[in-house]
Amino acid sequence: MRSLRKTVLLAIIASVVLVLALLHSWPTRAYTTVDVGQRPGQMMEKHLEERLSEPDHRLSNISFHVRDSVTSLLARNGCACEGDSGGLNLPFAQLLFPRVSAHPLHTAFEASELEEIKRRRAKEYQGFQTRSQTPADILIIAEANNPLQYPTQGVEVRPLKTIIVPGLALHQDLRREHYSINVTTTLGTLNVAAEVDGVKIKGDGEMHMTLSSSLLPNLNRQLQFVTYTNTLFHPSTADMVQLETEGHQAMFSIKIRHGVTPKLYNTGPKGEYNVSALVTIATKTFLRYDKLQDLINSVRRYYPTITIVIADDSENPKTITGPYIEHYIMPFGKVGGRFSASCLRYGRLSGFTTLSLSLSLSLSLSLSLSLSLSLALAPFLSQGWFAGRNLAVSQVTTKYVLWVDDDFIFTANTKLEKMVDVLERTTLDLVGGAVREATGYTATYRQTISIEPGEDDGDCLHMRRGFHHVIQGFPNCVVTDGVINFFMARTDKVQQVGFDPRLARVAHLEFFIDGLGSLHVGSCDDVIINHATKIRLPWVSQSESDKTYAKFRYPLASSDATHTKNGLLYFKNRFQCLTHN
Repeated sequence: MRSLRKTVLLAIIASVVLVLALLHSWPTRAYTTVDVGQRPGQMMEKHLEERLSEPDHRLSNISFHVRDSVTSLLARNGCACEGDSGGLNLPFAQLLFPRVSAHPLHTAFEASELEEIKRRRAKEYQGFQTRSQTPADILIIAEANNPLQYPTQGVEVRPLKTIIVPGLALHQDLRREHYSINVTTTLGTLNVAAEVDGVKIKGDGEMHMTLSSSLLPNLNRQLQFVTYTNTLFHPSTADMVQLETEGHQAMFSIKIRHGVTPKLYNTGPKGEYNVSALVTIATKTFLRYDKLQDLINSVRRYYPTITIVIADDSENPKTITGPYIEHYIMPFGKVGGRFSASCLRYGRLSGFTTLSLSLSLSLSLSLSLSLSLSLALAPFLSQGWFAGRNLAVSQVTTKYVLWVDDDFIFTANTKLEKMVDVLERTTLDLVGGAVREATGYTATYRQTISIEPGEDDGDCLHMRRGFHHVIQGFPNCVVTDGVINFFMARTDKVQQVGFDPRLARVAHLEFFIDGLGSLHVGSCDDVIINHATKIRLPWVSQSESDKTYAKFRYPLASSDATHTKNGLLYFKNRFQCLTHN
């Protein structure tokens, strides 16, 4: 009887702790609802620019009062790698009162090699800046009372093509006997599409042109016909155009770049969403063919004609057959690497399609990112985890790709139409769902990710649980930066970001880190998929395949893995530290 009372008491205590943890982790922030719907046509936006030029000494004697609440929001160009200090060292303390931890990443290297690593990283970063920045990134401020009118942004020309430069004019309050404007370029030539009487043109067809007239209206009319022709081919840069008149100068940029080539998908006639024509399901499997078959059976119950792409790196792969199945075989035991297709076989048997692909992978380092979160353990899989993702997604031809783990199970709540609706009606590139565990707990694992600019030591990567705001029209959906391992995304955007194949055993949020700035991410908690139970009864013996899988899924912790992870974050992404809760 005493033993029974003790068991009941422990159960009550555990329940109270769990309830307190759930209450503590429940969002208390008042989130706003924001419309992220697509708007037809061009949106006119007003840009407020701060003047940050040399200080005017005539104003130095005027006193001012600093607003700390505002200045604290400004970028400091020197991030600090700091976590929470102190706290109680008690059981469940991190669960009930999560503290932010900070991890300096340079410790992945020996002190003797750190300076050389810094030098190489700085050189790579300088090259990256050279490739990614153009003169159009330079801050240009139109001085007050400048009589010159010119476009501050939005002028674009295709390489080696010609445009009329819009918005050029001269405004003078005082009448003059003679008006003139000098225009100078560096990557192209200037000309006029028409000549206006009373205007003298000098240097047309050259990089420097002068327009002059005694009649200001005529000069302004002539400025409406000024053309720019790009003559130095570069597919992505900008030309800085300089305007000059008596005592006044101005500069503006003309972007030189190819137009974005659209990638459109023919989804058939309008009406209800045809999920099979819009979506392909992609997954990665390793040894767990029983789980994979359960996934396929559950998919077929609700979506009998949707295509399923499977990447498989099992040692002795089994044949997976059925309608609308594409099965790709990877080498066993490879750690990351790049794919090169050496043999592709394609055949049709009894109404279904099977594909197999022999691939070679170059050996590379594995990377492990442990975030001290129980849900972060979900992506532990086989060695070719991200490499398998790349393979599966590379074969998707539909507008959207749905990523699922091979031990997920579709239910009546796995409504892919809802995800499609969100992606079709908003500017989101990716939307995550929710995963329900066998215990009944449902997780969305939403993460906000930010990068704080640093100095020579690198930037700071900050990750926090939560989201930014609710999506107007979709009360169950929010905008965030990272979601759980069940998401639907625009195929071309996923392929654009890609999955680093060096992330072999443990990886998930790294994809969203690489996609920060190019992926618009959302999460909806009303699209739910089940997670197959991991509870194993003690009297049921474990199969050999389960034992082999467990060896890869739960590798022994290693300081080398931590150093490898920190080293890649430090060098590849130029981070000096990672903070998270």
